[in-house]
Amino acid sequence: MVGVNGPLTADERAMITSQQLGSVVLLGTQAGGVKQLAATTAQLSGLKTAVPVVTAADQEGGLVQRLTGPGFSTIPNANQQAKLSDAELRTAAQKWGSQLAAAGVRWNLAPVADVVPKAKLKTNQPIGVLHRGYGTDPAVVAEKTQAVIDGLKAAGVAASVKHFPGLGEVVGNTDFASGIVDSVTTSESASLAPFRAAAQAGVASVMISSARYPRIDSKNQAVFSAKVIGLVRGWGYTGVVISDDLGAAASVRKIPAGQRAVRFVQAGGDVVIDADPSLAPAMTKALLAKAAKDPTFAARVTESAARVLALKQDLGVFRCG
Repeated sequence: MVGVNGPLTADERAMITSQQLGSVVLLGTQAGGVKQLAATTAQLSGLKTAVPVVTAADQEGGLVQRLTGPGFSTIPNANQQAKLSDAELRTAAQKWGSQLAAAGVRWNLAPVADVVPKAKLKTNQPIGVLHRGYGTDPAVVAEKTQAVIDGLKAAGVAASVKHFPGLGEVVGNTDFASGIVDSVTTSESASLAPFRAAAQAGVASVMISSARYPRIDSKNQAVFSAKVIGLVRGWGYTGVVISDDLGAAASVRKIPAGQRAVRFVQAGGDVVIDADPSLAPAMTKALLAKAAKDPTFAARVTESAARVLALKQDLGVFRCG
């Protein structure tokens, strides 16, 4: 999943088709409204690729709302959304999802399922400070995130709970800093409950954090950890596991681009998010090279491809023969 910034350039079209990329995520702020964005997504879905491209966006609400303009509601932040009843939130999410679908955006990289403890709300930079969380009680967060997931699904939009196994206990933001560590969370932590509930209810995708969780895996960042991803699969989850950004994020900058993609897929991941389009060819080349010489890895790639095709079939953009 490669990042694009708006109306497609000739270089972006060439890259997506030559690399046979499966999806894109809209970056920056798209302020042209539903109709203007629909023209861009129509370009994307019309590209000559073996399987149609799916367009995604970060449309959480509050400070994280990529798509604005005519036809798009101003979405309140998660703190405010949590004040709605579950039924009201589901209805609101269906409305927001319908706007996405009308614009041709069929995958929303939301909702945030991270649980920030009360004591860290003012120091937790990625979630608490930005008011991106649905509460400090895992049970409440599970209810609210499920309401959003259900509303989006009713609108024909895939959801992605994030950022497993949670960014609620950290201080720094993995987008802007390296070495972010959660020294609290374990595989049995109560804060995993919203992710587990979403996974067991069949959410379309689960996004993996790029922070470190030494009490789960002392050696690897979560995105490169078979132990972390294995927790999700251990709940019986068969959907898509997607990475947090492995392109522009500071948390992975010291790792060669190709190895970022290979290590994520090798750990059990299915879709690599790459917010830096210049890195996409290196990632594709590395995946192909590894699969060509390693039958076990090739089988791992095939397994991931099948999950992505199933998601696209659920969205009605692709039909398996």
